[in-house]
Amino acid sequence: MTTRPTTTPRRVVLAEDSVLLREGLVRLLGEAGAEVVAAVADGPSLVRAVVEHRPDVAVVDVRMPPTHTDEGLRAAVEARRLVPSTAVLVLSQYVEVAYADELLADGAGGVGYLLKDRVAQVEQFLTALDDVVSGGTVLDPQVVSQLFARRRRDDPVQSLSPREREVLGLIAEGHSNAAIARRLVVTQGAVEKHTQHIFAKLGLTQDDDQHRRVMATLAYLRS
Repeated sequence: MTTRPTTTPRRVVLAEDSVLLREGLVRLLGEAGAEVVAAVADGPSLVRAVVEHRPDVAVVDVRMPPTHTDEGLRAAVEARRLVPSTAVLVLSQYVEVAYADELLADGAGGVGYLLKDRVAQVEQFLTALDDVVSGGTVLDPQVVSQLFARRRRDDPVQSLSPREREVLGLIAEGHSNAAIARRLVVTQGAVEKHTQHIFAKLGLTQDDDQHRRVMATLAYLRS
């Protein structure tokens, strides 16, 4: 199998309790030009590895020993608290809403959540890895759907038009304006106009568009 390299070399900490999948990911990442500085099988080891190695990104499963519930995601939250510069890409079969929301809560970006069974191509995984290291937010649509179900009152997202909500949903999935334009069969200028309206209605007035996209995603997921 030929694997395209990541955009730039990445230092990765990998947390996966399945030895076969863990070794497979180590090999895949190595072929893509990344350096796996630690490959661990439980949450506490993940936290220690992130603190020790300060990687660019941690690739994390959700359910790990000893209880196989949400140890991996809790460890990712703790690791990011201790080393805020660490991007996190969750790769799991399950959606754990509470800790996923907490992982996104600082609004800093650099977070992804993909479902193993829905990653159809290696390229999709490697692109997500690049995106989160670059500060983006990449979420599987099923993750978005479950987080979106937790609606809250006095939600500014409810002021958006149906088209603006559609655009915001695609932003939350990590699509660029160009990709959204292709998906909706509109011009990129139309998408840019929608995003500016979205930012204004959500009260996001910062000049940094990447930061505003992250904050808009967070508002969408909390809506």
